Amino acid sequence: MPGFELWGAEERKEVNDVLETGVLMRYGFDGPRKGMWKAVELETAICQTFGCKHAQLTSSGTAALTTAMSALGIGYGDEVIMPSFTFVASFEAVLSVGAIPVLVDIDESLTLDPAAVKAAITPRTKCIMPVHMCGSMAHMSELKAICKANNLLLLEDACQSIGGTYKGQALGTIGHAGTFSFDYVKTITCGEGGVVMTNDEDIYEKCDGYTDHGHDHKGVDRGADLHPFIGYNFRISELNAAVGLAQIRKLDQILAIQRRNNKTLRSYLEQVPGISFRVVPDPEGDNASFLSWFLPTAEQTQAVVDELKAQGILAGNFYWFNNNWHYIRKWDHLKFAATLNNMNPMQKEALDKLAETSFPVSDGIMSRCISTAISLSWTEEQLKEKGEKMLAAINKALLVNA
Repeated sequence: MPGFELWGAEERKEVNDVLETGVLMRYGFDGPRKGMWKAVELETAICQTFGCKHAQLTSSGTAALTTAMSALGIGYGDEVIMPSFTFVASFEAVLSVGAIPVLVDIDESLTLDPAAVKAAITPRTKCIMPVHMCGSMAHMSELKAICKANNLLLLEDACQSIGGTYKGQALGTIGHAGTFSFDYVKTITCGEGGVVMTNDEDIYEKCDGYTDHGHDHKGVDRGADLHPFIGYNFRISELNAAVGLAQIRKLDQILAIQRRNNKTLRSYLEQVPGISFRVVPDPEGDNASFLSWFLPTAEQTQAVVDELKAQGILAGNFYWFNNNWHYIRKWDHLKFAATLNNMNPMQKEALDKLAETSFPVSDGIMSRCISTAISLSWTEEQLKEKGEKMLAAINKALLVNA
């Protein structure tokens, strides 16, 4: 799944370029850097690779989401509709700008259920934020239509689906803005990093300034820049950008390996009666970093997970229902507003209500879901062995729990 599995001479070369100049910061120091601008190169490569007009690198995917929300004007009291299944960074970013995360049910795409989104819209709703989880996409046609009908912003959290597409368009480039994460375990990595992508020049210029203390970057040097608004330090370093520059050139290779290994592993699981697979709105656009599958009942799913663990073959598998990073069931720190400082009253009121809200539809889906991470390093023999072992373990567990 992650690009670090293909780390090699290409990444070392790009990093060494930076180390030889000694200029680790993306801005300034024009002379000593000897014409090397790795962050600028990577932003250009992102635009060319994914087909967007503008890209602003950040220090993380979380910073990218926060930056995008600020540039979109999302703030105090605004409601952002998001799925009950995502990474904690999604709601952290919403809270960071003073907005209110409104969590709604998913469907068997493991992404936002459009019907649940419609039902959650209020006069305070400002943005719908689909999260393209585990390599695949949300129902983008339906969500775009909802946004258009209600005059809402569409912000894509595509951090887990780099290289995925929907109807030929790259995930992260379909809404008003979109984000990727380039952390260590993403499809391509910078070690740490993220990006905001947009086709709107005004949004881009706001992102550009916001990530660097509000600098407008129009002066002859940083000291001559104006500060039209307050920003923060969400800059990426040249070292991180250098890694990403090598990685993005490997994206086609990474996707090809993922899709091949995903298809092969699925062929084994398809032999088990009762197993079904996640709904993918555009199968050709799945980046295939995960194979997500369902068993008929929660009890059978738990039995299979236990058997896989017992045989030591669960590596790369996540039982999301009991995972406190990705699903609302274990997000006690969110539901009980466990912050280190005072939260604004509107956020606190919303989270108090969230603590009392149940998600039986999502629970029913997630309690039957196993997502298997697809490794880039599997040989044909290892993949065959993994498939056969998983198949035997699943059949054994289901036989005992029939």
